[in-house]
Amino acid sequence: MKNIHEHYDFVLIGGGIMSATLAMILHELEPQAKIIILEKLNKVAEESSAAWNNAGTGHSAFCELNYTPEDQNKNINISKAEKIIEQFEISKQFWAYLVDKNYISNPAEFINSCPHMSLVFGEEDCDFLRRRHQKLVQSHLFSEMEFSEDFEQLKEWIPLIMENRNPKEKIAATRNNLGTDVNFGTLTQKIFNFLEEKNAITIKTGCKVLNIKKQQKQWDIILKGKKQAIRTNFVFIGAGGQSLTLLNSSKIKESEGYAGFPVSGSWLVSKNPELIQKHQAKVYSLAQVDAPPMSVPHLDLRIINGEKALLFGPFAGFSTKFLKNGSYWDFFESINLKNISSLIGAGLNNIPLTKYLIKQVAMTKYNRIQHLKEFIKEAKSEDWETLIAGQRVQIIKRDKKHGGKLEFGTEILFNKEHNLATLLGASPGASTCVSAMLEVLETCFREKIENQWQEKILQIIPSYGKKLAHHPELTKKIRIFCKEKLELK
Repeated sequence: MKNIHEHYDFVLIGGGIMSATLAMILHELEPQAKIIILEKLNKVAEESSAAWNNAGTGHSAFCELNYTPEDQNKNINISKAEKIIEQFEISKQFWAYLVDKNYISNPAEFINSCPHMSLVFGEEDCDFLRRRHQKLVQSHLFSEMEFSEDFEQLKEWIPLIMENRNPKEKIAATRNNLGTDVNFGTLTQKIFNFLEEKNAITIKTGCKVLNIKKQQKQWDIILKGKKQAIRTNFVFIGAGGQSLTLLNSSKIKESEGYAGFPVSGSWLVSKNPELIQKHQAKVYSLAQVDAPPMSVPHLDLRIINGEKALLFGPFAGFSTKFLKNGSYWDFFESINLKNISSLIGAGLNNIPLTKYLIKQVAMTKYNRIQHLKEFIKEAKSEDWETLIAGQRVQIIKRDKKHGGKLEFGTEILFNKEHNLATLLGASPGASTCVSAMLEVLETCFREKIENQWQEKILQIIPSYGKKLAHHPELTKKIRIFCKEKLELK
Protein backbone atom coordinates (compact mmCIF):
# COMPACT_ATOMS: atom_id res chain seq x y z
CA MET A 1 0.00 0.00 0.00
CA LYS A 2 1.32 3.44 -0.92
CA ASN A 3 1.73 6.16 1.69
CA ILE A 4 -0.72 9.05 1.69
CA HIS A 5 0.99 12.22 0.53
CA GLU A 6 -1.82 14.76 0.68
CA HIS A 7 -5.50 14.99 1.48
CA TYR A 8 -7.94 16.99 -0.66
CA ASP A 9 -11.63 17.70 -0.17
CA PHE A 10 -12.28 17.23 -3.88
CA VAL A 11 -10.27 15.42 -6.57
CA LEU A 12 -11.35 16.16 -10.13
CA ILE A 13 -9.83 13.87 -12.75
CA GLY A 14 -9.52 15.41 -16.22
CA GLY A 15 -8.60 18.96 -17.20
CA GLY A 16 -11.54 19.76 -19.47
CA ILE A 17 -14.59 22.01 -19.33
CA MET A 18 -16.48 19.74 -16.92
CA SER A 19 -13.78 19.79 -14.22
CA ALA A 20 -13.20 23.52 -14.75
CA THR A 21 -16.92 24.19 -14.27
CA LEU A 22 -17.20 22.01 -11.17
CA ALA A 23 -14.05 23.51 -9.64
CA MET A 24 -15.35 27.06 -10.17
CA ILE A 25 -18.78 26.32 -8.69
CA LEU A 26 -17.25 24.50 -5.71
CA HIS A 27 -14.89 27.40 -5.05
CA GLU A 28 -17.80 29.85 -5.10
CA LEU A 29 -19.76 27.67 -2.68
CA GLU A 30 -16.87 26.66 -0.41
CA PRO A 31 -13.94 29.07 -0.86
CA GLN A 32 -11.76 27.24 1.69
CA ALA A 33 -12.13 23.79 0.11
CA LYS A 34 -8.97 22.04 -1.06
CA ILE A 35 -9.46 21.11 -4.73
CA ILE A 36 -7.01 19.38 -7.06
CA ILE A 37 -7.26 18.80 -10.82
CA LEU A 38 -5.37 15.78 -12.21
CA GLU A 39 -4.69 15.92 -15.97
CA LYS A 40 -2.90 13.20 -17.92
CA LEU A 41 -1.58 15.53 -20.66
CA ASN A 42 0.92 18.37 -20.18
CA LYS A 43 -1.78 21.01 -20.71
CA VAL A 44 -5.44 21.34 -19.77
CA ALA A 45 -8.23 21.43 -22.38
CA GLU A 46 -6.29 19.40 -24.95
CA GLU A 47 -8.76 16.56 -25.48
CA SER A 48 -12.54 16.79 -26.01
CA SER A 49 -12.69 20.44 -24.91
CA ALA A 50 -10.06 21.58 -27.43
CA ALA A 51 -11.52 23.85 -30.13
CA TRP A 52 -10.96 21.61 -33.16
CA ASN A 53 -11.91 18.42 -31.31
CA ASN A 54 -15.59 19.42 -31.26
CA ALA A 55 -17.91 21.50 -33.45
CA GLY A 56 -18.32 24.30 -30.89
CA THR A 57 -22.04 24.38 -31.61
CA GLY A 58 -23.23 25.23 -28.15
CA HIS A 59 -26.01 22.68 -28.50
CA SER A 60 -29.31 24.49 -28.02
CA ALA A 61 -31.69 22.40 -30.18
CA PHE A 62 -32.06 25.32 -32.61
CA CYS A 63 -30.53 23.30 -35.45
CA GLU A 64 -30.19 19.66 -34.31
CA LEU A 65 -33.06 17.75 -35.86
CA ASN A 66 -32.48 14.58 -33.82
CA TYR A 67 -33.71 16.40 -30.68
CA THR A 68 -37.25 16.56 -32.10
CA PRO A 69 -38.20 12.95 -32.97
CA GLU A 70 -41.31 12.13 -34.96
CA ASP A 71 -43.49 9.11 -34.20
CA GLN A 72 -45.34 6.87 -36.65
CA ASN A 73 -48.36 9.18 -36.56
CA LYS A 74 -46.18 12.18 -37.54
CA ASN A 75 -46.42 13.71 -34.07
CA ILE A 76 -43.29 15.72 -33.26
CA ASN A 77 -42.04 15.64 -29.68
CA ILE A 78 -40.18 18.79 -28.58
CA SER A 79 -39.62 17.84 -24.92
CA LYS A 80 -35.97 16.88 -25.48
CA ALA A 81 -35.37 20.08 -27.45
CA GLU A 82 -36.76 22.12 -24.55
CA LYS A 83 -34.52 20.25 -22.12
CA ILE A 84 -31.43 20.86 -24.28
CA ILE A 85 -32.05 24.60 -24.70
CA GLU A 86 -32.70 24.99 -20.97
CA GLN A 87 -29.39 23.28 -20.22
CA PHE A 88 -27.56 25.65 -22.56
CA GLU A 89 -29.33 28.68 -21.08
CA ILE A 90 -27.99 27.55 -17.68
CA SER A 91 -24.47 27.41 -19.12
CA LYS A 92 -24.84 30.91 -20.56
CA GLN A 93 -26.02 32.26 -17.20
CA PHE A 94 -22.93 30.81 -15.52
CA TRP A 95 -20.56 32.29 -18.10
CA ALA A 96 -22.32 35.68 -17.89
CA TYR A 97 -21.90 35.55 -14.10
CA LEU A 98 -18.15 34.92 -14.49
CA VAL A 99 -17.82 37.92 -16.80
CA ASP A 100 -20.01 40.11 -14.56
CA LYS A 101 -17.81 39.28 -11.54
CA ASN A 102 -14.65 40.01 -13.61
CA TYR A 103 -13.43 36.45 -13.07
CA ILE A 104 -12.94 36.13 -16.82
CA SER A 105 -12.83 38.78 -19.55
CA ASN A 106 -13.09 39.20 -23.32
CA PRO A 107 -16.04 36.86 -23.88
CA ALA A 108 -15.58 37.12 -27.67
CA GLU A 109 -12.51 34.91 -27.19
CA PHE A 110 -14.77 31.98 -26.26
CA ILE A 111 -18.33 32.72 -27.45
CA ASN A 112 -19.71 34.50 -30.52
CA SER A 113 -23.14 34.91 -32.07
CA CYS A 114 -23.68 32.56 -34.99
CA PRO A 115 -27.10 31.72 -36.52
CA HIS A 116 -28.15 28.09 -36.07
CA MET A 117 -29.97 26.60 -39.04
CA SER A 118 -31.59 23.32 -40.06
CA LEU A 119 -31.56 22.45 -43.77
CA VAL A 120 -33.48 19.69 -45.55
CA PHE A 121 -34.08 18.55 -49.12
CA GLY A 122 -37.11 16.95 -50.78
CA GLU A 123 -40.86 17.24 -50.27
CA GLU A 124 -41.13 14.84 -47.33
CA ASP A 125 -38.32 16.36 -45.27
CA CYS A 126 -39.47 19.91 -46.07
CA ASP A 127 -42.90 18.99 -44.73
CA PHE A 128 -41.29 17.62 -41.55
CA LEU A 129 -39.24 20.79 -41.05
CA ARG A 130 -42.31 22.98 -41.58
CA ARG A 131 -44.30 21.04 -38.97
CA ARG A 132 -41.29 21.00 -36.61
CA HIS A 133 -41.07 24.78 -36.84
CA GLN A 134 -44.79 25.18 -36.20
CA LYS A 135 -44.50 23.04 -33.07
CA LEU A 136 -41.32 24.66 -31.74
CA VAL A 137 -42.43 28.28 -32.07
CA GLN A 138 -45.37 27.52 -29.78
CA SER A 139 -42.73 27.46 -27.02
CA HIS A 140 -41.34 30.90 -26.11
CA LEU A 141 -37.90 29.26 -25.95
CA PHE A 142 -38.00 28.91 -29.75
CA SER A 143 -40.34 31.75 -30.68
CA GLU A 144 -37.63 33.63 -32.64
CA MET A 145 -37.02 30.73 -35.02
CA GLU A 146 -37.76 31.52 -38.69
CA PHE A 147 -38.81 29.08 -41.43
CA SER A 148 -38.44 29.48 -45.18
CA GLU A 149 -38.63 27.47 -48.37
CA ASP A 150 -38.40 30.58 -50.55
CA PHE A 151 -35.41 30.27 -52.89
CA GLU A 152 -34.51 33.98 -52.78
CA GLN A 153 -34.79 34.11 -48.99
CA LEU A 154 -32.53 31.09 -48.64
CA LYS A 155 -29.98 32.74 -50.95
CA GLU A 156 -29.77 35.57 -48.42
CA TRP A 157 -29.42 33.20 -45.45
CA ILE A 158 -26.95 30.70 -46.93
CA PRO A 159 -25.50 32.08 -50.19
CA LEU A 160 -22.69 29.52 -50.39
CA ILE A 161 -25.06 26.56 -50.16
CA MET A 162 -27.56 28.08 -52.60
CA GLU A 163 -24.99 28.88 -55.31
CA ASN A 164 -25.63 27.05 -58.61
CA ARG A 165 -28.76 25.30 -57.32
CA ASN A 166 -31.82 24.73 -59.47
CA PRO A 167 -34.54 27.18 -58.31
CA LYS A 168 -37.05 24.35 -58.68
CA GLU A 169 -35.23 22.15 -56.14
CA LYS A 170 -37.34 21.47 -53.06
CA ILE A 171 -35.38 22.82 -50.12
CA ALA A 172 -36.31 24.34 -46.74
CA ALA A 173 -34.51 25.79 -43.72
CA THR A 174 -35.08 27.21 -40.27
CA ARG A 175 -32.89 29.89 -38.72
CA ASN A 176 -32.41 31.11 -35.16
CA ASN A 177 -30.16 34.11 -34.58
CA LEU A 178 -29.76 33.25 -30.89
CA GLY A 179 -27.28 30.53 -31.87
CA THR A 180 -23.61 30.69 -30.85
CA ASP A 181 -20.18 29.33 -31.64
CA VAL A 182 -18.27 28.33 -28.49
CA ASN A 183 -14.56 27.69 -27.98
CA PHE A 184 -14.70 25.39 -24.96
CA GLY A 185 -10.91 25.05 -24.88
CA THR A 186 -10.34 28.79 -24.36
CA LEU A 187 -13.18 28.95 -21.82
CA THR A 188 -11.64 26.08 -19.85
CA GLN A 189 -8.25 27.80 -19.80
CA LYS A 190 -9.78 31.09 -18.67
CA ILE A 191 -11.54 29.43 -15.73
CA PHE A 192 -8.46 27.48 -14.64
CA ASN A 193 -6.24 30.57 -14.98
CA PHE A 194 -8.51 32.54 -12.66
CA LEU A 195 -8.66 29.76 -10.06
CA GLU A 196 -4.90 29.22 -10.12
CA GLU A 197 -4.18 32.93 -9.76
CA LYS A 198 -6.40 32.97 -6.66
CA ASN A 199 -4.64 29.85 -5.31
CA ALA A 200 -8.12 28.32 -5.18
CA ILE A 201 -7.07 25.02 -6.76
CA THR A 202 -4.03 22.87 -7.49
CA ILE A 203 -3.56 21.66 -11.06
CA LYS A 204 -1.22 18.75 -11.75
CA THR A 205 -0.59 18.10 -15.44
CA GLY A 206 1.36 15.18 -16.90
CA CYS A 207 -0.26 13.18 -14.12
CA LYS A 208 -1.79 9.81 -15.03
CA VAL A 209 -4.28 8.21 -12.64
CA LEU A 210 -3.84 4.44 -12.53
CA ASN A 211 -6.41 3.39 -9.95
CA ILE A 212 -9.14 4.71 -7.68
CA LYS A 213 -9.33 2.62 -4.51
CA LYS A 214 -12.00 2.72 -1.80
CA GLN A 215 -10.72 3.31 1.73
CA GLN A 216 -13.73 3.06 4.04
CA LYS A 217 -15.60 6.36 3.39
CA GLN A 218 -12.78 7.91 1.36
CA TRP A 219 -10.85 7.27 -1.85
CA ASP A 220 -7.17 6.82 -2.60
CA ILE A 221 -6.04 8.06 -6.00
CA ILE A 222 -3.04 6.06 -7.25
CA LEU A 223 -0.81 7.97 -9.67
CA LYS A 224 1.66 6.54 -12.17
CA GLY A 225 5.28 6.83 -11.04
CA LYS A 226 4.38 8.24 -7.62
CA LYS A 227 5.19 6.58 -4.32
CA GLN A 228 2.37 8.31 -2.53
CA ALA A 229 -1.37 8.30 -3.13
CA ILE A 230 -3.79 11.20 -2.82
CA ARG A 231 -6.66 10.69 -0.38
CA THR A 232 -9.96 12.49 -0.82
CA ASN A 233 -13.55 12.65 0.40
CA PHE A 234 -14.95 13.03 -3.10
CA VAL A 235 -13.92 12.06 -6.64
CA PHE A 236 -15.26 13.40 -9.92
CA ILE A 237 -14.15 11.50 -13.02
CA GLY A 238 -14.41 13.80 -16.02
CA ALA A 239 -11.66 12.31 -18.13
CA GLY A 240 -13.51 12.02 -21.44
CA GLY A 241 -13.14 8.62 -23.03
CA GLN A 242 -10.85 7.49 -20.22
CA SER A 243 -13.59 7.91 -17.62
CA LEU A 244 -14.89 4.38 -18.19
CA THR A 245 -11.50 2.80 -17.50
CA LEU A 246 -11.07 4.80 -14.30
CA LEU A 247 -14.64 4.01 -13.25
CA ASN A 248 -13.93 0.30 -13.67
CA SER A 249 -10.83 0.64 -11.47
CA SER A 250 -13.02 1.90 -8.60
CA LYS A 251 -14.85 -1.46 -8.61
CA ILE A 252 -18.15 0.11 -7.56
CA LYS A 253 -21.17 -2.10 -8.08
CA GLU A 254 -23.00 0.61 -10.08
CA SER A 255 -20.43 0.36 -12.89
CA GLU A 256 -21.15 -3.31 -13.61
CA GLY A 257 -22.34 -3.92 -17.15
CA TYR A 258 -21.11 -0.56 -18.46
CA ALA A 259 -18.87 -0.71 -21.51
CA GLY A 260 -17.68 1.76 -24.12
CA PHE A 261 -17.66 1.88 -27.90
CA PRO A 262 -15.01 4.28 -29.25
CA VAL A 263 -15.82 6.39 -32.30
CA SER A 264 -13.24 8.63 -33.94
CA GLY A 265 -13.94 11.30 -36.51
CA SER A 266 -12.58 13.89 -38.90
CA TRP A 267 -13.60 17.20 -40.47
CA LEU A 268 -13.09 18.92 -43.76
CA VAL A 269 -11.85 22.43 -42.93
CA SER A 270 -11.53 25.49 -45.17
CA LYS A 271 -9.87 28.82 -44.38
CA ASN A 272 -10.62 30.30 -47.81
CA PRO A 273 -11.85 33.88 -47.09
CA GLU A 274 -14.16 33.90 -50.12
CA LEU A 275 -16.01 30.82 -48.93
CA ILE A 276 -16.17 32.03 -45.33
CA GLN A 277 -17.64 35.36 -46.43
CA LYS A 278 -20.53 33.48 -48.06
CA HIS A 279 -21.28 31.25 -45.08
CA GLN A 280 -21.89 32.83 -41.68
CA ALA A 281 -23.94 30.16 -39.89
CA LYS A 282 -24.03 26.64 -38.51
CA VAL A 283 -26.20 24.54 -40.81
CA TYR A 284 -27.31 21.04 -39.72
CA SER A 285 -29.10 18.49 -41.88
CA LEU A 286 -30.52 15.00 -41.32
CA ALA A 287 -28.31 12.01 -40.50
CA GLN A 288 -27.95 9.18 -42.98
CA VAL A 289 -29.91 5.99 -42.33
CA ASP A 290 -28.21 3.91 -39.55
CA ALA A 291 -25.78 6.75 -38.76
CA PRO A 292 -25.29 7.72 -35.08
CA PRO A 293 -26.67 11.14 -34.05
CA MET A 294 -23.13 12.50 -33.64
CA SER A 295 -22.64 11.98 -37.39
CA VAL A 296 -25.33 14.45 -38.52
CA PRO A 297 -23.75 16.33 -41.46
CA HIS A 298 -23.28 20.03 -40.83
CA LEU A 299 -21.47 22.97 -42.41
CA ASP A 300 -20.33 25.37 -39.71
CA LEU A 301 -18.73 28.72 -39.24
CA ARG A 302 -16.01 28.39 -36.56
CA ILE A 303 -14.32 31.29 -34.78
CA ILE A 304 -11.11 30.14 -33.08
CA ASN A 305 -8.50 32.50 -31.66
CA GLY A 306 -10.11 35.35 -33.59
CA GLU A 307 -9.87 33.55 -36.94
CA LYS A 308 -12.83 32.31 -38.95
CA ALA A 309 -12.96 28.97 -40.76
CA LEU A 310 -15.54 26.59 -42.21
CA LEU A 311 -15.96 23.07 -40.94
CA PHE A 312 -17.85 20.23 -42.62
CA GLY A 313 -18.53 16.78 -41.24
CA PRO A 314 -18.10 14.88 -39.13
CA PHE A 315 -16.92 11.77 -40.92
CA ALA A 316 -17.03 8.86 -38.51
CA GLY A 317 -14.19 6.42 -38.03
CA PHE A 318 -13.14 3.70 -35.65
CA SER A 319 -10.16 3.56 -33.35
CA THR A 320 -9.59 1.40 -30.29
CA LYS A 321 -8.30 4.50 -28.47
CA PHE A 322 -10.54 6.05 -25.82
CA LEU A 323 -8.77 9.41 -26.15
CA LYS A 324 -7.21 11.18 -29.11
CA ASN A 325 -3.94 10.99 -27.19
CA GLY A 326 -4.75 7.56 -25.77
CA SER A 327 -3.53 4.02 -26.34
CA TYR A 328 -4.71 1.51 -28.94
CA TRP A 329 -5.12 -0.89 -26.01
CA ASP A 330 -7.78 1.28 -24.32
CA PHE A 331 -10.78 -0.57 -25.73
CA PHE A 332 -9.39 -4.04 -25.00
CA GLU A 333 -8.33 -3.11 -21.46
CA SER A 334 -11.86 -1.86 -20.75
CA ILE A 335 -13.39 -5.30 -21.37
CA ASN A 336 -14.11 -7.43 -18.29
CA LEU A 337 -16.35 -10.32 -17.29
CA LYS A 338 -19.05 -7.94 -16.06
CA ASN A 339 -19.44 -5.96 -19.29
CA ILE A 340 -18.55 -8.40 -22.07
CA SER A 341 -22.18 -9.54 -22.44
CA SER A 342 -23.24 -5.89 -22.80
CA LEU A 343 -20.65 -5.41 -25.56
CA ILE A 344 -21.69 -8.54 -27.43
CA GLY A 345 -25.40 -7.70 -27.12
CA ALA A 346 -24.90 -4.14 -28.35
CA GLY A 347 -22.74 -5.37 -31.22
CA LEU A 348 -25.32 -7.89 -32.41
CA ASN A 349 -28.09 -5.28 -32.26
CA ASN A 350 -26.14 -2.57 -34.07
CA ILE A 351 -24.90 -4.37 -37.19
CA PRO A 352 -26.18 -1.54 -39.48
CA LEU A 353 -24.10 0.92 -37.43
CA THR A 354 -21.03 -1.29 -37.84
CA LYS A 355 -21.56 -1.36 -41.62
CA TYR A 356 -21.96 2.43 -41.63
CA LEU A 357 -18.67 2.88 -39.74
CA ILE A 358 -16.85 0.54 -42.13
CA LYS A 359 -18.07 2.64 -45.09
CA GLN A 360 -17.03 5.85 -43.34
CA VAL A 361 -13.55 4.52 -42.52
CA ALA A 362 -13.08 3.55 -46.18
CA MET A 363 -13.90 7.05 -47.46
CA THR A 364 -11.14 8.91 -49.31
CA LYS A 365 -10.87 12.69 -49.47
CA TYR A 366 -12.49 12.51 -52.91
CA ASN A 367 -15.49 10.68 -51.37
CA ARG A 368 -15.74 13.29 -48.64
CA ILE A 369 -15.67 16.15 -51.12
CA GLN A 370 -18.48 14.43 -53.05
CA HIS A 371 -20.49 14.37 -49.81
CA LEU A 372 -19.68 18.05 -49.26
CA LYS A 373 -21.06 18.80 -52.74
CA GLU A 374 -24.53 17.99 -51.38
CA PHE A 375 -24.10 21.26 -49.47
CA ILE A 376 -21.73 23.22 -51.74
CA LYS A 377 -22.33 22.38 -55.40
CA GLU A 378 -18.97 23.68 -56.64
CA ALA A 379 -16.80 22.48 -53.73
CA LYS A 380 -13.12 22.13 -54.73
CA SER A 381 -10.72 19.75 -53.05
CA GLU A 382 -7.91 22.33 -52.93
CA ASP A 383 -10.03 24.58 -50.66
CA TRP A 384 -10.39 21.93 -47.98
CA GLU A 385 -8.03 20.00 -45.70
CA THR A 386 -8.77 16.99 -43.50
CA LEU A 387 -8.50 17.47 -39.75
CA ILE A 388 -8.80 14.75 -37.11
CA ALA A 389 -11.61 15.44 -34.63
CA GLY A 390 -11.78 14.41 -30.98
CA GLN A 391 -12.31 10.84 -29.83
CA ARG A 392 -15.70 9.90 -28.37
CA VAL A 393 -16.74 6.85 -26.37
CA GLN A 394 -20.42 5.94 -26.60
CA ILE A 395 -21.97 4.30 -23.55
CA ILE A 396 -23.05 0.66 -23.67
CA LYS A 397 -25.36 -0.40 -20.85
CA ARG A 398 -26.65 -3.77 -19.76
CA ASP A 399 -30.09 -4.47 -21.22
CA LYS A 400 -32.35 -7.37 -20.24
CA LYS A 401 -33.90 -7.74 -23.68
CA HIS A 402 -30.82 -7.43 -25.91
CA GLY A 403 -27.93 -8.06 -23.51
CA GLY A 404 -26.49 -4.61 -24.21
CA LYS A 405 -27.78 -1.25 -25.42
CA LEU A 406 -25.84 1.56 -27.12
CA GLU A 407 -26.57 5.03 -25.70
CA PHE A 408 -25.71 8.28 -27.50
CA GLY A 409 -26.34 10.88 -24.80
CA THR A 410 -24.47 12.21 -21.78
CA GLU A 411 -24.92 10.45 -18.43
CA ILE A 412 -23.55 10.83 -14.91
CA LEU A 413 -23.06 7.66 -12.89
CA PHE A 414 -22.89 7.78 -9.06
CA ASN A 415 -21.94 5.24 -6.42
CA LYS A 416 -24.49 4.54 -3.68
CA GLU A 417 -22.56 6.59 -1.09
CA HIS A 418 -22.61 9.56 -3.49
CA ASN A 419 -18.93 10.38 -3.03
CA LEU A 420 -17.92 9.36 -6.57
CA ALA A 421 -19.41 10.73 -9.78
CA THR A 422 -18.43 9.82 -13.35
CA LEU A 423 -19.37 11.62 -16.54
CA LEU A 424 -19.94 9.25 -19.47
CA GLY A 425 -21.05 9.67 -23.07
CA ALA A 426 -20.75 12.28 -25.79
CA SER A 427 -23.13 14.82 -27.37
CA PRO A 428 -24.47 17.26 -26.23
CA GLY A 429 -21.57 17.03 -23.77
CA ALA A 430 -19.76 20.35 -23.17
CA SER A 431 -22.85 22.48 -23.78
CA THR A 432 -24.48 20.89 -20.73
CA CYS A 433 -21.44 21.39 -18.49
CA VAL A 434 -23.13 23.60 -15.90
CA SER A 435 -26.40 21.66 -15.58
CA ALA A 436 -24.38 18.42 -15.48
CA MET A 437 -22.18 19.69 -12.65
CA LEU A 438 -25.22 21.01 -10.77
CA GLU A 439 -26.64 17.48 -11.02
CA VAL A 440 -23.42 16.21 -9.40
CA LEU A 441 -23.86 18.67 -6.51
CA GLU A 442 -27.59 17.96 -6.13
CA THR A 443 -27.01 14.23 -5.96
CA CYS A 444 -23.87 14.19 -3.79
CA PHE A 445 -24.43 17.23 -1.57
CA ARG A 446 -28.19 17.64 -1.36
CA GLU A 447 -28.16 18.57 2.34
CA LYS A 448 -25.60 21.32 1.79
CA ILE A 449 -27.57 22.73 -1.13
CA GLU A 450 -30.75 22.88 0.95
CA ASN A 451 -29.10 24.35 4.07
CA GLN A 452 -26.09 26.36 2.87
CA TRP A 453 -25.57 26.70 -0.87
CA GLN A 454 -28.94 27.44 -2.46
CA GLU A 455 -28.83 31.24 -2.10
CA LYS A 456 -25.37 31.41 -3.69
CA ILE A 457 -26.40 29.08 -6.51
CA LEU A 458 -29.34 31.39 -7.27
CA GLN A 459 -26.91 34.31 -7.55
CA ILE A 460 -24.88 32.32 -10.08
CA ILE A 461 -27.86 30.75 -11.92
CA PRO A 462 -30.96 32.98 -11.55
CA SER A 463 -33.19 30.33 -13.13
CA TYR A 464 -32.00 27.58 -10.78
CA GLY A 465 -34.87 25.32 -9.74
CA LYS A 466 -37.22 26.65 -12.40
CA LYS A 467 -38.16 25.32 -15.82
CA LEU A 468 -37.63 28.18 -18.26
CA ALA A 469 -40.30 26.66 -20.53
CA HIS A 470 -42.83 27.74 -17.88
CA HIS A 471 -41.41 31.24 -17.28
CA PRO A 472 -41.37 33.45 -20.39
CA GLU A 473 -40.60 36.71 -18.51
CA LEU A 474 -37.68 35.13 -16.64
CA THR A 475 -36.36 33.70 -19.92
CA LYS A 476 -36.49 37.14 -21.54
CA LYS A 477 -34.72 38.78 -18.58
CA ILE A 478 -31.97 36.14 -18.54
CA ARG A 479 -31.39 36.31 -22.29
CA ILE A 480 -31.03 40.10 -22.16
CA PHE A 481 -28.50 39.82 -19.30
CA CYS A 482 -26.50 37.08 -21.05
CA LYS A 483 -26.53 38.97 -24.34
CA GLU A 484 -25.10 42.07 -22.64
CA LYS A 485 -22.45 40.35 -20.53
CA LEU A 486 -21.32 37.89 -23.21
CA GLU A 487 -21.38 40.64 -25.86
CA LEU A 488 -23.62 38.66 -28.19
CA LYS A 489 -25.37 40.21 -31.18
